Amino acid sequence: MPSEAERITATYRVETPLPLERAAEVLAGEQSSGTFVAVPGETDELRQRFGARIEKVTPIETVSEPSLPGSRAGGAGGAGGAGGTGGAGGAGGAGGGTLGMRGMRGTFHRGEIVVSWSIENIGANLPTLVSTLQGNLYELSQFSGLKLLDFDPPPSFAKAFAGPKFGIAGTRKLAGVTGRPLIGTIIKPSVGLSPEQTAEIVAQLAAADIDFIKDDELMADPPHSPFDQRASAVMRVINDHADRTGKKVMYAFNISGELDAMHRHCETVQRAGGTAVMMSLNSVGLAGVKKICDAGALAVHGHRNGWGMLNRHPYLGVEFTAYQKLWRLAGVDQIHVNGIANKFWEDDDSVVRSIEACLRPMLGGYPILPVVSSGQTGLQAPETYRRTKTIDLLYLAGGGIMAHPGGAAAGVRALRQAWDAAVSGRSIEEYARDHVELRQSMEKFGRKSK
Repeated sequence: MPSEAERITATYRVETPLPLERAAEVLAGEQSSGTFVAVPGETDELRQRFGARIEKVTPIETVSEPSLPGSRAGGAGGAGGAGGTGGAGGAGGAGGGTLGMRGMRGTFHRGEIVVSWSIENIGANLPTLVSTLQGNLYELSQFSGLKLLDFDPPPSFAKAFAGPKFGIAGTRKLAGVTGRPLIGTIIKPSVGLSPEQTAEIVAQLAAADIDFIKDDELMADPPHSPFDQRASAVMRVINDHADRTGKKVMYAFNISGELDAMHRHCETVQRAGGTAVMMSLNSVGLAGVKKICDAGALAVHGHRNGWGMLNRHPYLGVEFTAYQKLWRLAGVDQIHVNGIANKFWEDDDSVVRSIEACLRPMLGGYPILPVVSSGQTGLQAPETYRRTKTIDLLYLAGGGIMAHPGGAAAGVRALRQAWDAAVSGRSIEEYARDHVELRQSMEKFGRKSK
């Protein structure tokens, strides 16, 4: 049993028409023993032991318009308060009309709130952890903005959750790559290719000496490419290449689906000699992903498609720092972090924070490999390395490899050359003078060598 002294601590960025201290009481009350009226059985002793505790409230600024609609200054329907050293408690105040429609003016307080819970409230249960950290908080009328920034799991989680079985070192060992980032790509077109057509592309990429290939998130087990047939065709090519060269390309087959089907597909990949599978994390969910990870037979590639709905607004959702911790606890070995100068909305600072979050030890370890993707070519390698100072990355490029003027093999070589230049401190313009593949890549994707 974990110690009663153990607590889970979470940090939120909030916006509220209430004073921040009162908003913190509402948050703490909603996510522990509180309700909007006092109820029988909610004793002082119970609140002291199980109530959420407000650890810190830090003001940031005030604004005149709400970020999100529906907030109320009066706090109707909200939970009761929590003390700085006590627990969640009494009923929230009634009354107050809706203030939060965009365009309505008033005073809205922004700040950070740190709250903690006893591990007794949750136990070693990831879905309940998420319900505690987030739950109904986004629906509370006392907030016009709320985002989970981070959380700290208690030491007992190190015994309860095995974490990534392969992580960075294990992925490198399976792929046979040391001393540089792993270079990979995604099968395109996303849908429409038959198993045989997919295998033909894999053969080209294996011959190009690529390290990693994955299914697209839209490709799982469709009628035009049944999973078992695709896995058989692809692994036949990969195994033949490994027999000839000694290098087995890591292919992450997308097994996203119902739990029984995912287990069957894992077994199919194992029997065929594969080393990795992929899951769409937000589609499958924590419990489903953890069940596959717990089997521990294959490296698990975590695709975060759907991430924008969780993170895009600065005052709604969950920051990647907290998000990736949940998947590390579940056992995911590799996770997408977007990329520098990407094709999506996320700025470079956010991408860098995500990579750094993955590489920070959690509970003394739990290594997870950041997957850089989204419109990448070798041209982003220098800035990626300058900002992160790491080669512990899986660097994915679709068009950056497949659309290279010299073909896929030249595309792979160009990416490696770009990373060689970045790590050695030489400009890619200088490096391209003696490396034709990099020079062609720069000409194709927008930067001319000097």
